Amino acid sequence: MPYISILVHAVWSTKNRAPLLNNKIREIVFNHIKENAKQKDIYLLEINGYIEHVHSLISLGKEQNISKIIQLLKGESSNWINKENLCNGKFEWQDEYFAVSIGKSQEINVKNYIRNQFLHHRKKSFAEEYEEFMDKYGFNYLG
Repeated sequence: MPYISILVHAVWSTKNRAPLLNNKIREIVFNHIKENAKQKDIYLLEINGYIEHVHSLISLGKEQNISKIIQLLKGESSNWINKENLCNGKFEWQDEYFAVSIGKSQEINVKNYIRNQFLHHRKKSFAEEYEEFMDKYGFNYLG
């Protein structure tokens, strides 16, 4: 039996970064994503976010890849949000996302970072956070 520990911090946003994940529905949506992940054997260790984006910590299984997992989480949840009429108009996630691997020693810090999104975004916008991540992980220098 293979033993695998590949931790991925993934972040995605609502379409055009629309502030649709208000206090009223954010927890409902994140709880639904957790339940959906369990049903699909996706090891979602942490999920949280703010009004226009989601942070998640995922442990990849032996036959999983991040592209498929993100597709399953985003696709199913947007369909569910629309079916449940949780937002005015059509809900969509942005196509793009970013994902970075983290070491086991970083797991607790990343979990805390994800859990504390509300406090974090009192000081910093998602646009600022996004640019910091892009610089920190070298995405601004690709291509």
